[in-house]
Amino acid sequence: MREGDVSARLMFDADVVADPFPFYDVLREQGRLVDNSIVLNTAHHDLATAVLRSPDFGVVGGPSGRAPVALRIAERMAGPGPVGPVEPPSMLAVDPPDHTRYRKLVTRAFSARAVAALRSRTEEVATELLDQMAAKGRTADLVDDYASLLPATVIAEMLGAPVEMRRQFLEWGAGGAMSLDAGLSYRDFRLSERHLDALQNWMLSHFEHIRRNPGDNIFSALVHAHSEEGRLTETELTSIAGLLLAAGFETTVNLIGNGAAALTAHPDQLALLRAEPGRWSNAVEEILRYDSPVQRTARISGRDVEVAGEQVQAGRIIVMMVGGANRDPAVFTDPHRFDVTRENADAHLAFSSGIHYCLGAALAKMEGEVGLRALFDRFPDLALDGPPRRRPTRVLRGFDAMPVRLTAATVDA
Repeated sequence: MREGDVSARLMFDADVVADPFPFYDVLREQGRLVDNSIVLNTAHHDLATAVLRSPDFGVVGGPSGRAPVALRIAERMAGPGPVGPVEPPSMLAVDPPDHTRYRKLVTRAFSARAVAALRSRTEEVATELLDQMAAKGRTADLVDDYASLLPATVIAEMLGAPVEMRRQFLEWGAGGAMSLDAGLSYRDFRLSERHLDALQNWMLSHFEHIRRNPGDNIFSALVHAHSEEGRLTETELTSIAGLLLAAGFETTVNLIGNGAAALTAHPDQLALLRAEPGRWSNAVEEILRYDSPVQRTARISGRDVEVAGEQVQAGRIIVMMVGGANRDPAVFTDPHRFDVTRENADAHLAFSSGIHYCLGAALAKMEGEVGLRALFDRFPDLALDGPPRRRPTRVLRGFDAMPVRLTAATVDA
């Protein structure tokens, strides 16, 4: 970073992390694949898409996966610990056939039909939370009071986790999310490990409760697959369940927060949505493109391969700057402009692509649409009440806090 490497600055320079988009442009201008001697980096949409969809590239797994030797040595030096979201057997860290087997167990619960059935309940939860915000007075923290609790409530009910623990889940999820970033300080690494360990221990206890009190939910189905069908080991069960719970709210918290920030900063776009509410679905796609909740992902080549016209040697890691690919001018006209009418807004890579396309993408989009529309319908004059605070994470982009004024007429003086 001291030498001016853009990809390093995008990882470690706090000012760049706060506003990475100009630096994605610089990286894109430097080439289609920029080699910093450690990994290859790209902010080109076509190249990122091709890598994500190519069977010649896999996830960068842990010691049993295709990770480089240096990374495997580092993980061994770190010692035993809880299974994190980027370590096998997490679905984020395995390829077929294991990935196919895990995903098959839970795909049906996230189908379009299942998500559509959840819409009315999501609307109810949104109304309840907005009522609670209004009762507090004229100000609130949009993240703490709404953006975090909406998806945490929905996913807890959907999976069969106790809703009264949703704030604890959010705390554990925030700690676990830190483990997605490379180059953590030792202090942050240990904090992340403690949160992951606490979540894992709770999961094991909750599974015992489910065995005594089975229900009609995803957690019960996974426990059944482990206990009676023998299709999951205990480590696989814990990893899948923990990932579903945390991933079920992490992206959507950021989507709602980023969306609220974009819409309050662009009142013309918000006015357009009020005049034409049928555009809300596309507005969510544009939010995902414009300020992606996930800013980067990586793959490793399994052999010497040509991808999108570029030669890549076996064993090389490509880091795809999703936030940069989603503002590639070769795909998106005037890419730095926030435009809820953009015709190809849904061409973004916010949920990845290929076999690892986000399992809960439809759920997140629905929650984002319901949550943001309900928010601005209830508080049409919603405005920031001070500078929001960004999360310190680099892979995930969102807000820790967003003070707002609830200036709608429905709030009592």
